[in-house]
Amino acid sequence: MAQPYRTAYHFQPLKNWMNDPNGPMIYKGIYHLFYQYNPGSALWGNLHWGHSTSTDLINWTIHPPALLPSDPYDINGCWSGSATILQDGTPAMLYTGRDSQDTQLQNLAVPKDPSDPYLVEWIKSPSNPIMTPNEEEKELFRDPSTAWLGPDGIWRVIVGNEREHNGTALLYKSKNFIHWTETERPLHWSNESTMWECPDFFPVSIDSEKGLDTAVIFPGIKHVLKNSAIRSWVDYYTIGTYDHHNDIYTPDEGFVDNEYSGLRLDYGRYYAAKSFFDSAKNRRIIIAWVNESTSPEIDIIKGWSGLQTFPREIWLDRAGKQLVQWPIEEIETLRLNQVEIQNITLEAGSKREISSVTGAQADVEISFSIPLAVLEQAEVLESNSTNPQEIANQSGSSTNTGVGPFGLLVLASNNIEEYTAVFFRIFKQNDKFVVLMGCDQKRSSLGLEYDKTNYGAFLDIDPVTEKLSLRTLIDHSIVESFGGGGKACITTRAYPTLAINDNAHIFVFNNGSQHVEVSSLNAWSLKQAQIN
Repeated sequence: MAQPYRTAYHFQPLKNWMNDPNGPMIYKGIYHLFYQYNPGSALWGNLHWGHSTSTDLINWTIHPPALLPSDPYDINGCWSGSATILQDGTPAMLYTGRDSQDTQLQNLAVPKDPSDPYLVEWIKSPSNPIMTPNEEEKELFRDPSTAWLGPDGIWRVIVGNEREHNGTALLYKSKNFIHWTETERPLHWSNESTMWECPDFFPVSIDSEKGLDTAVIFPGIKHVLKNSAIRSWVDYYTIGTYDHHNDIYTPDEGFVDNEYSGLRLDYGRYYAAKSFFDSAKNRRIIIAWVNESTSPEIDIIKGWSGLQTFPREIWLDRAGKQLVQWPIEEIETLRLNQVEIQNITLEAGSKREISSVTGAQADVEISFSIPLAVLEQAEVLESNSTNPQEIANQSGSSTNTGVGPFGLLVLASNNIEEYTAVFFRIFKQNDKFVVLMGCDQKRSSLGLEYDKTNYGAFLDIDPVTEKLSLRTLIDHSIVESFGGGGKACITTRAYPTLAINDNAHIFVFNNGSQHVEVSSLNAWSLKQAQIN
């Protein structure tokens, strides 16, 4: 009760500061998660690489920090980086160190004992730093990606950068993983973005949901370039073609290479995502940092700051137009007390509680069916209304003039004074229907002031031919929602003062002026995972 915002199944350290996930991987059947960690404070600084392991990506065991700022090239912090599995099957870490002059340098670390599946001890290379920036970019040079081996037997890696005010993925090559040379041309850059952090570059299959190893090259794939844009604080991506002979990545036609209007992995509070290939189950898994919305003063009182998202599987949509994400299947091992509802009408202005579910720790899946006659009553969306977050911010979840908003009220108090709403609204625009997925947190807390921005995303769904599905994971102070089977995701933080622990409730609601049909609803309480 003294820590109502600690999570039950989302990864976090026992205490203190955590940010970016680093070097997630599977090695000898053990999953590893490293992360930016300050062992002495709930505030950013003194960055180490925290380290925890798991056999199921649910329950985690803590180990001593893997990397400590102890050498001239990283004395001011061991910053973010990635894991690469070398040709002999052992892992290597590329990471950014910050020296006493605040220059950012790329470094190498390897396991002291590769036979240890838990990889408790790491050794820094005597060749560090192995990549250095030019003088103009010494503070704009960080976060090396997972490296990949080209068909010529030479390693490649990208490093986040800003060059001439363009977001840039610098490309480096090496024959031995120790001596690296920058190529004449970056892998890719965009003049519609500034500094890129935490770049992630990986292949996806065009005809399968199975994941691929980073080095795979064959005709039936596309490549994804994800960047964390520090100016806008979003993770955006493009999908395109990688020319492995000339080492050039080109986004496909139609993809917007812009941090404000491009596709995002998540349209809420989500940053610094890192993916890895899970060779045990042939899937690609992605994890991201979710920071606090509260003030540093509150974080100090709590004694901790920062969460990681629940691990998601990620793949290319069959249409090839976007990525799809979904919570990994292991979450089902935490499920208890299923509640199932089928084929009910949710009348305009109504709410219905999902009872017998632990409202603070839950997994809810719901599917809505909207008859065409109801869709025809949708509001008209002006042709210049192209920013979904602006629409969600202006209207929220209480408007009642058309089809929606309808969805879920989570972390809700008994009398619904407090709640976080995850909802859909449907509009008409140019003879088509447009689906907005939103998150309204304006009433998420009566007692705390924090960032309560509403979030919104357009969902690539035709409500005439498809049902609208929503899945939401609730865990005390984090809400992760997946619309349209994972085509759009919104993550948010909430700090209720009434709807905490056993006093948290979940409602399905319809604040629109038209009835909607709930085709199916399944909800589960979730058990407490063993985390650190």
